[in-house]
Amino acid sequence: MPDPVRDVVLVHGGFVDGSGWQQVYDLLRGDGFRVSVVQNPTESLDGDVAATRRVLDTCVGPVVLVGHSYGGAVISEIGTHPSVVALVYIAAFAPDKGESVNTLIASPPPGAPVPPIVPAGAGHLLLDRDKFHGSFAADLPVELAEFMADSQVPWGVDALRGTVAEPAWRIKPSWYLVATDDRMIPPPVQRAMAERASSTVVEVTAGHCVYISQPEAVALLVAQAAAGLAER
Repeated sequence: MPDPVRDVVLVHGGFVDGSGWQQVYDLLRGDGFRVSVVQNPTESLDGDVAATRRVLDTCVGPVVLVGHSYGGAVISEIGTHPSVVALVYIAAFAPDKGESVNTLIASPPPGAPVPPIVPAGAGHLLLDRDKFHGSFAADLPVELAEFMADSQVPWGVDALRGTVAEPAWRIKPSWYLVATDDRMIPPPVQRAMAERASSTVVEVTAGHCVYISQPEAVALLVAQAAAGLAER
């Protein structure tokens, strides 16, 4: 039986930075994992893949690579890195070959909420501040959602357009957390991507910010992925 996987790399999505992972980080560290958090520039998919590669290159052992939201596109592309042994998608995009975030959001299910994305100038996007709480952070306290809305990281349109060349989920095992109350990535879309990737799926009653609102569920799934690898 192989040794347990103890390295975890966390990849954030658009409009935010890596600090949102703090509670998940603390829980995993408490369970004995070595945890690294990528600070994606979110200017382009290539740039975010490069940022994640730099972190992966420093890891001691095999890695469980975790992505939230747009971070799922990043881990789908860089997950072919030789150190990565498993992928964990947290309410995340999981593009196939030639797909991008843009292509995945082009045809939402009928009646699905439309994320309140607005132009921010110079090829960048933001979420409408007044609608941030209801769409991105519905299950977080109002004060925290307001802070997140006012501290948004502009998301580059090149990041949304970036296409995945060889999706790692086609060659490596994956786990997927579906947030059933998500108003950014519709739950049916999450389920379809997870099924396509043959992911091990758990569903949590939560909004898009499940990694902040329910860090225990996220940390548990990451730990289960690491344990599942040891049993293979």
